[in-house]
Amino acid sequence: MSHRSLEALGLALSVLAGELALLRWLRVAQREHYLPGSVVRFAKRWWVAGVGNRAAFLLGAVGAVVSAWFAPAAFASVIAAGAGPAGLGLRGRTSKLAWTPRLRRLALATGALSGLVVGLPSLAGLHAALTAAALWAMGAPLLAEAALELTRPLEARLLAPYVERARRRLTAVAPRVVAITGSYGKTTTKGYVAHLSGGTYSVVASPASFNNTAGLARAVNEHLASGTQVFVAEMGTYGPGEIRSMCRWAHPEIAVITSIGPVHLERMRSLEQIAEAKAEILTEAQVAVLNIDYPLLEELAQKIEEEGRALWRCSSDQPRADVKVAPEEGKLRVRAKHLRAELDALVAAGPEVEPGNVACAVAAALALGVPSEVVAARLASLPGAPHRRSLHRSSRGAAVIDDTYNANPSGARAALRLLAKLGAKTGKKVVVTPGIIELGPAQPRENANFAASAGEVATEMLIVGRTNARSLAAGARAARLTARRLRNRRAAVAWVSAHLGEGDAVLYENDLPDHYP
Repeated sequence: MSHRSLEALGLALSVLAGELALLRWLRVAQREHYLPGSVVRFAKRWWVAGVGNRAAFLLGAVGAVVSAWFAPAAFASVIAAGAGPAGLGLRGRTSKLAWTPRLRRLALATGALSGLVVGLPSLAGLHAALTAAALWAMGAPLLAEAALELTRPLEARLLAPYVERARRRLTAVAPRVVAITGSYGKTTTKGYVAHLSGGTYSVVASPASFNNTAGLARAVNEHLASGTQVFVAEMGTYGPGEIRSMCRWAHPEIAVITSIGPVHLERMRSLEQIAEAKAEILTEAQVAVLNIDYPLLEELAQKIEEEGRALWRCSSDQPRADVKVAPEEGKLRVRAKHLRAELDALVAAGPEVEPGNVACAVAAALALGVPSEVVAARLASLPGAPHRRSLHRSSRGAAVIDDTYNANPSGARAALRLLAKLGAKTGKKVVVTPGIIELGPAQPRENANFAASAGEVATEMLIVGRTNARSLAAGARAARLTARRLRNRRAAVAWVSAHLGEGDAVLYENDLPDHYP
């Protein structure tokens, strides 16, 4: 093969490898809600996940650079970018690539950028184009990030008519809006508020986790029926300004903050910044409902009180609370006293119920004007939330705790307490987990602590994937807890099915989609 033919082949294969790499990183962008910075962050995680991936990235990067002098070196980049990182599939198994209109627009933008990156150097000759293509293939995550930034203004403009339509719909139907946010507990509390208020008002709640601008606008446009008296809106955030923007058109009357914790600490850097972002929900609200079990929310409550605004303090143990919910004799004691509202009830509660969430929901319902006796009656039938400490039985009779929805340190500890109560005294107790994510610098420590706490309850831990494997293993060693590392949840489920039966118990704590290593 001639030198020119070798360069042409290398160029063609480099372009192919780059396209395959872009498919992988576009899937990551989609799964991470197209957030700027997410693709590069995941690329770092994947390329350092295991000796093989680290070696492949080094080989590919060196090959791309060396190809400027020695064309065959580009084939190292072809192999590394086209096939790697190992474990990150093209279409995905649990988080499949979906060719939505937004993804198509992003793919067109990456295509245009790719054409520039490879096309312009080609003016200097085939060899220059080959080197540019090899570098482009290895740098596909950077290209995807650039495309995300370029398309962000367009996406905002395309979303604006849907938001305006939602604003008009809310104005026309004129429901009272209860907005709920928090580091965790917001989806569960939303369900509780809808349930407690549903016996008195016609209520619509935003479905599932439709809690960003696009999701909330869609919830209003597709679900807010004429005659709706109360709309319960969940609001999430990945940074400052997002909740404030939603409140400008949703106009909540009652705003609830369920918790402040280290979830999204990776993006927002500190609990104080998280609290500030969540507090945006209070901007237009007439009534604030705050869980003062969290110190930052107690500080916020003090500020709201000093401003003379209506406030409901909620808690599981704080004496100053207007609504207090605490365990009592295996049930929940619910006490509320605020203005003309007064309630005292002892109700049965399932294992998934968090007292603080119940307190916030009770406060919101009473603030809406639901009679105390109606709230008390409906507390006995609070709806369970899927994948939040749900109890099941395996086909072989083992007790199963499904706590796979968005694990957080507080919830994980509660799940361990539940595991301690299940199964026979001599039975096996197993924790299956990939660990807890989005905790920023605290993530290694929190996962090690979780594994150490599991050692007080469990007989074995199955560590799924690589994301938190090192921290979990360290915590397990410290607690003298036997730990096994398994590639994915499918392998863990197979192990549990083969080894656990009647008298045993297993906790599935969190479940990461397969765009995580």
